[in-house]
Amino acid sequence: MSTSLPLSSIPLFDTVASYREWRRKAYDEKKSVGYVATMGALHDGHLSLVKRSLAENDLTVVSIFVNPAQFAPHEDLATYPRTLPRDLELLTQQSIARPQGTRTPSAVFVPTVSEMYPSGISQNTQEQKGTFVEVKGYSHQMEGRTRPTFFRGVATVVTKLFNVIEPTRTYFGQKDIQQALLLRRMTRDLLLSHPEPQNLLIVPTTRDPTTSLALSSRNAYLTPHERDNVAPALYAALQAAKSAWDANASKAECIQHAEAVIEQKKREVGDSVDLRLDYIEMNDPESFDVMPDAVSRQEWEADAAGRPVILSGAMWVGKTRLIDNIVLGARHTLGIVG
Repeated sequence: MSTSLPLSSIPLFDTVASYREWRRKAYDEKKSVGYVATMGALHDGHLSLVKRSLAENDLTVVSIFVNPAQFAPHEDLATYPRTLPRDLELLTQQSIARPQGTRTPSAVFVPTVSEMYPSGISQNTQEQKGTFVEVKGYSHQMEGRTRPTFFRGVATVVTKLFNVIEPTRTYFGQKDIQQALLLRRMTRDLLLSHPEPQNLLIVPTTRDPTTSLALSSRNAYLTPHERDNVAPALYAALQAAKSAWDANASKAECIQHAEAVIEQKKREVGDSVDLRLDYIEMNDPESFDVMPDAVSRQEWEADAAGRPVILSGAMWVGKTRLIDNIVLGARHTLGIVG
């Protein structure tokens, strides 16, 4: 372990070799290992994943790594919040009482960029060298439409992290629903054993108890006015679409209801906040294909063999891009727990 890391009561590992030495002991002791992958700047959403892992596994590992491969050259890699001392303090406060004793986070993996990318890494995909992972046919829809190289970077780093951590179970948030479902498909396609696909678990989005804004590390970019009075419009728009869907409106009508909420908020804030809708869409959770405009809830339920619908959106509040989603239908069929 590096002497440059902050002091912590939780063991910290910044190299693959040092972590694997620790992991071998867990194997020898036949202990299950839960895993939460993060980029740091931890909030209650991350901590809900940690608590779930503590409740369901003998040991819990958290990784903190800001992955350059998932940021395009024009995105916020340089300014992404990095708060490692505070993150470690929050993790030391997490505990779950079990009959066998109190469980707390067991290890934190904090690798350097060179440790994770031995061949080097550029944010420009045309300049990259080495091995990368792509999930073909599932990376260009929804978030991939706006961020075409994002899921290539995510799939690559998570494959590496799974190879290092070797988790029994791993936990992702529903806020990034496309990412979680894509990674589950990746674990199945690559025949991974740690974790097996059914052990990649999706935990419901954690929201602000007052505004229902989905918690996100990027919320730190927002001003108090933007956070409390403008950003919640995205979830309100999704709720308007959900209400229309429940009333058996067509998909196109649902999107119109959602867009009307954003337009109303834009009129309210005027020039004080640069509010721009990126997209609101409804997708098949199996293929990520966009649903036909004319389809209604009753028609979908009759034809889709019980599959729910992913209603998702993204919008800009000033310089901050926010995402959110609602699963319409039986969310447990997507492996969403709780």
